[in-house]
Amino acid sequence: MQRVYLDHAATAPVSRAALEATTEQLRRGGNPSSLHSAGRSARSVVEEARERVAAAVGADPAEVIFTSGGTEADNLAIKGMFWSRNAEADRPRVIVSAVEHHAVADPAEWLARRQGARLERLPVDDAGRVDPADLARLLAGGADDVALVSVMWANNEVGTVQPVPELAAIAAAAGVPFHTDAVQSLGAVPLDFRGSGATTMALSGHKIGAPMGVGVLVATRTAPLEALIHGGGQEREVRSGTIDAPAIAGFGAAIREAAGDLAAESERIRLLRDRLVAGMAEAVPDAVLRGPADLGPASRLPGNAHFTFPGCEGDSLLFLLDMAGVQSSTGSACNAGVPRPSDVLLAMGVGEAEARGAQRFTLGHASTAADVERLLEVIPAAYAQARGAGMADHAPSARWA
Repeated sequence: MQRVYLDHAATAPVSRAALEATTEQLRRGGNPSSLHSAGRSARSVVEEARERVAAAVGADPAEVIFTSGGTEADNLAIKGMFWSRNAEADRPRVIVSAVEHHAVADPAEWLARRQGARLERLPVDDAGRVDPADLARLLAGGADDVALVSVMWANNEVGTVQPVPELAAIAAAAGVPFHTDAVQSLGAVPLDFRGSGATTMALSGHKIGAPMGVGVLVATRTAPLEALIHGGGQEREVRSGTIDAPAIAGFGAAIREAAGDLAAESERIRLLRDRLVAGMAEAVPDAVLRGPADLGPASRLPGNAHFTFPGCEGDSLLFLLDMAGVQSSTGSACNAGVPRPSDVLLAMGVGEAEARGAQRFTLGHASTAADVERLLEVIPAAYAQARGAGMADHAPSARWA
């Protein structure tokens, strides 16, 4: 059976260059903190990767802090800035968008439960976009008690690109640090950390073809950060732990490829995505495209196509597509077998029943035109079968009485 992978937003297949760089460093060995020749060689690999990451995202190498992934980077930014800012003065307010990834939303909620934070959420419109005027209003009454603001660069579910520079400028004018989760944006749209005005920015390697388990927090030299992990202080005294030179080598190789061919590859992927969107309108006329109607790179990530399919559970459609050889994602959580709608879609004003029929198709460096055509070939039958099965909570309960 032809296998089609349309879940690059979850993880991208490891690129050949990243695999070779990782395995080569595994063979060489050496702790980058050691002073002998093996350690110095490993340190050289790490610093070369650090320079590549910095060059790719418009940052200085000294601003690149390696972590175990995007989740740790987000946690370091959210918790680390909250703790640092509250060590100076009482600043309980934490402002995040209503559509943040759990790597931002969950630590912010944890701070509210355990650390006395007062969590405030920025609303979004029906395309999933934050209005900078809403942030300005939240800060207009006084920002001395605000610890930080966090708004993602682009949404992981519906692909909406946020007005990060404008939001960061509003936060900076109020004297508040600004964090952005750019995990989904790396390798998809141009990133300019310095130009964005952000204080910190989270990245992840496995979204661009690096191995899992390596990420970055880009942080200005003056970013107020307290460490989450204490030990050797290997990364700028705010991230301890033996530096993972093999994974970082893979990240360096992957980001060199992604940055070197960004414009052409993004355009190739965007054209495939546009074909998918147009073809879906013919294959399943009931499907509703969610996120920005404008498919341009300034509004939506080039590889993102997110739909809701009325009258069916997203999980049912996912499994039926998987049986037909197409791998996708619902973008929603499932708790103890009970289907739950996406918080992102609900924040956008989508009804609960509609939101439960979500399906996200995301393309990347491994995607081909044949992949898109295969999806369009199998989706009508899969949808018809999923719709025939109906919604989980619509099954007659009397039959079990």
